Amino acid sequence: MNPLTDAEKVDIRRFCGYPAYGAAPAGMQSWRYFQVYGLLEFRLSNLSTSEIAITRRYLGSLTSLELAIPATSENLDTDQASMWTRNKDELTDRMRLFNDWRRRLCGFLGIAGGPDLAGNTTMLIV
Repeated sequence: MNPLTDAEKVDIRRFCGYPAYGAAPAGMQSWRYFQVYGLLEFRLSNLSTSEIAITRRYLGSLTSLELAIPATSENLDTDQASMWTRNKDELTDRMRLFNDWRRRLCGFLGIAGGPDLAGNTTMLIV
């Protein structure tokens, strides 16, 4: 099986809640300065063939879930039409499902969710 492509790695970082680090090999904002970022990069470069297959399944599911979120905007202007009534919680439900699958990917990769995923939970700093 082929190793993960750069585009797949970008999507994995994004889905796991980590920001882009750009093309520069060094810099103050580089993932290389943070242990969890380095662990993610190590895992992405060293997954087994079976793990790559599972990761690609996660990517397919997450891409579908992500693309379904903006589509909810098509029904935001309609509260009720004939017998059909929209689910007022559809956007929230889809976001919750998407974020749940993002956390599952992080769990599979054995890393903590990044800053983007942390924004959805309460964090205590001691």
